[in-house]
Amino acid sequence: MAKVYERIADDLRRLIRAGELKPGDRLPAETTLVDQYGKSLPTVRQALALLQAEGLIEKQHGRGNFVRRPRKLVQRSNDRHQWEKDRAREPLEHRAQTGATERDTGLQLDDLVFSAKYRETAADAGMATAFDVPEGTALLERTYRTRYRAEPAPFNLTRSYLVRDVIAGNPELLDETKEPWPGGTMNQLHTVGIEVDRVVESVTARPPTAEESEELDLPPGTAVVILRKTSYDTDGRVVDIADVTLPGDRTELTFTTRLERW
Repeated sequence: MAKVYERIADDLRRLIRAGELKPGDRLPAETTLVDQYGKSLPTVRQALALLQAEGLIEKQHGRGNFVRRPRKLVQRSNDRHQWEKDRAREPLEHRAQTGATERDTGLQLDDLVFSAKYRETAADAGMATAFDVPEGTALLERTYRTRYRAEPAPFNLTRSYLVRDVIAGNPELLDETKEPWPGGTMNQLHTVGIEVDRVVESVTARPPTAEESEELDLPPGTAVVILRKTSYDTDGRVVDIADVTLPGDRTELTFTTRLERW
């Protein structure tokens, strides 16, 4: 049998899903809900906490509880890698028109706010093993954030690593002010004669850290999806490693596996 607070949550959830309470609407004050349902304030707060944990409402300090606005969905498929490779050798004018984020979200370039930070770092034991280089080898660490202009939080948290000496032949690849780079990493590697042969992605999930919850503006109880993307060149050498933290409430991952015909 449902508990009292669960029945209150069910009723409010029904109003939200039916559109009687729309995204951005403020819910009645907690004291009003106490009178409406004839239950205690702690019980009403339990119901609201449940809806908040589900990501249906958000509590704004000093203002009350509001129906949470759905965030722009990101639909990321493994077809994106071939799409990026096909564009890597296109003229600049073509590459500059759109990018992978626009493809995944359906947004336009002007809808996005992009930032990138570069720094040189030394390969620790894990990165040295992954790149098959000596520990301490200089890496270029690149941190990316892209968000929808109408929203405060980025779509994901991305940290990418390249072996510095591998890409140093093109000094522009060491310059964060050249971002966003038309054609992305595939084109960047192409400028130093590297063709990506395959991309391997491993996916796990876990609770977010406090910092991730804050930066990604996650509803309470929302998990993050951790994607490690490893790119190999045509000689089987690892040329790029990217760790992407994806918010579980707005990310859809689609994997299509094409099978050889008999």
